[in-house]
Amino acid sequence: MTKNFTVPLIILCFVNDSLAQNEKLPYVEIPKHAEVYTAGAIVSRMIDGLGFRFYWATEGLRIEDLTFKPSDKARTIAETLNHIFELAQMIHNTALKKDISYIQNEEMSISEKRSITLKMLKKSSDIFRNTQNIGQFKISFNRDGKQSEYPFWNQINGPISDALWHCGQIVSHRRTSGNPFNSKVNVFRGIVSD
Repeated sequence: MTKNFTVPLIILCFVNDSLAQNEKLPYVEIPKHAEVYTAGAIVSRMIDGLGFRFYWATEGLRIEDLTFKPSDKARTIAETLNHIFELAQMIHNTALKKDISYIQNEEMSISEKRSITLKMLKKSSDIFRNTQNIGQFKISFNRDGKQSEYPFWNQINGPISDALWHCGQIVSHRRTSGNPFNSKVNVFRGIVSD
């Protein structure tokens, strides 16, 4: 299978999974941590923290939340979700050791984007968790035949940190639009209180 078909096939599998009835998405709670501190386990935990925050930042969004933006120059929540979707693709493609490519997602519902984003993050976390040499994972772009590559350090200060930043924006924006983040979510412990 060529690179051109691999990523869309993976996304298609995620879309089919996301349409299953009574689906349980990852990151309702943060997964159990690794027993040993390794570079891969630490990156995995960072992604798990992102997945948990994204899950709860986007849980229960209303139509009026999706169109909300604090100013004319700001992104709407829906536009921010699209950006996080792209960042998750960057993380995921890096985990798969594939060039960064973006899936056209204009036809997807917010629910599908949310589901696919969470599943890409979970799969990426699982790959990194069991990795001894995190340096083998490069961010690789191929734009019009011109290849550029960046070390994994850029993954941490780039897509992972950026997506965390934007999850905070969603939480802030939804609070301002009158639909606050679930107060029972404990991001420090990675659980939802009873």
